[in-house]
Amino acid sequence: MTKPVRVRFAPSPTGYPHVGNIRTALFNWLFARRYGGSFIVRIEDTDVTRKVEGAEKGILDALRWLALDWDEGPDVGGDYGPYYQSQRLKLYKDAAEKLIAQGDAYYCYCSPERLEEMRAEQVKRKQPPGYDRRCRDLTPEERAEKEAEGIVPVVRFKIPLEGQTRFKDLIYGDVVFENSTLDDFVLLKSDGYPTYHLANVVDDHAMEISHVIRAEEWISSTPRHLLLYQVLGLEPPQFIHHPMILGPDRAKLGKRHGAVSILDYREQGYLPQAMFNFLALIGWSLDDKTEIIPRQVLVDNFSLERIGKTGAIFNREKLEWMNGVYIRSLTPDEFFEAVQPYLMNDIAAGEALIGSEDYVRRILPLVQERAKTLLEVVELTKFFFVDELDYDASMLVGKNMDAQSTVNALKAAQQKLKPMTAFDADSLEAVLRPLAPELGLKTGQLFSVLRVAVTGQTAAPPLFETMAVLGRERSLKRIAAALSKL
Repeated sequence: MTKPVRVRFAPSPTGYPHVGNIRTALFNWLFARRYGGSFIVRIEDTDVTRKVEGAEKGILDALRWLALDWDEGPDVGGDYGPYYQSQRLKLYKDAAEKLIAQGDAYYCYCSPERLEEMRAEQVKRKQPPGYDRRCRDLTPEERAEKEAEGIVPVVRFKIPLEGQTRFKDLIYGDVVFENSTLDDFVLLKSDGYPTYHLANVVDDHAMEISHVIRAEEWISSTPRHLLLYQVLGLEPPQFIHHPMILGPDRAKLGKRHGAVSILDYREQGYLPQAMFNFLALIGWSLDDKTEIIPRQVLVDNFSLERIGKTGAIFNREKLEWMNGVYIRSLTPDEFFEAVQPYLMNDIAAGEALIGSEDYVRRILPLVQERAKTLLEVVELTKFFFVDELDYDASMLVGKNMDAQSTVNALKAAQQKLKPMTAFDADSLEAVLRPLAPELGLKTGQLFSVLRVAVTGQTAAPPLFETMAVLGRERSLKRIAAALSKL
């Protein structure tokens, strides 16, 4: 590479950031950081009719959540701004006018209704839909007549009718398009706003973008862009198209596959470092076996050549597993900080956190090994934050036990616990473990009865540690409540 690496992520605020968008941003960011280049964010906000309120904020929030910091763009500025296409309209107008003057573009006066009828007819004839070039060779008199009618035209690109447009993609190799298969696409809409094709080419050149890294769905647009570079007399960047993310059914990842917005995963309690690692490995690999890869190792080893050619599956189970690994790697303080917002969203847990941070800090290590998401922590710890447990009495009766033997076990445990002064895990185990054989029970039977009594659940964190955190009074109160249920 002779030029400095300059790559861009250019989202359109027509929707919230989905997994595929952000994976593209991540590949661009990794490439820039790997080669000491610049990562630019450019907001492509020229599709005014489809703009979604809050989408831009969501996109930037998603980048910040994954710590994909940008060197130029909204909030940080830069030497190649402005970084909103809606503020760069003169550049596109000038480019369109230059192309018209050169004879490489023309005004088109066809109404939306006429275009709709044309497409319907093409579909009926089983022809590929595309503009029929009716306005391509209008005489000056015919154009004047249309303008006299008050029709505001669009500007269309004049595609060469013969020949080929080819390019070398770093992933897919040589790609060739017959020019005859391309239609005269719109460059400038009647409202003065550019289409994606014109704005992209003008801005990528003006911002000195060296590599365009984007999803394979844009391969079919690349010949249009290359033809534009050619007639504008500009050197094109290198194009790299990566495969799409697929759902488990190998269809394009969509809403039917569950959460699609990257921010949904944040709400569900996935750690940003786990999501970063997971997204980097969808379609890219370090080797054939390594799954957990620290951020800096990803930066140091990232290369475009290691991106696969086939669509990669979004495996939700793998993401959960990876998130669990990252949760377990957190220090107690890091885990507390990460979980805190989720606890605050729950009324009972939030009140407990406000009332006694120390109490919550003692609870969290009990579930850190089991939690797959931060949101799951709220569910796993619910019983610590309520005064009364809600469960069915039948849950208390253990395997090969009946109601009477369960009552006997709870009463015996009650008698052992009441006089205890030290109520730590070791002291509780020393008192309760010998009790099982005294009652003619297996330890598992006694402990399962006590677990349900003090947590309302059949599966919970380690029993003695749980009782120690709950404390003597609350544990005894819950055992008394369990006896009342029976």
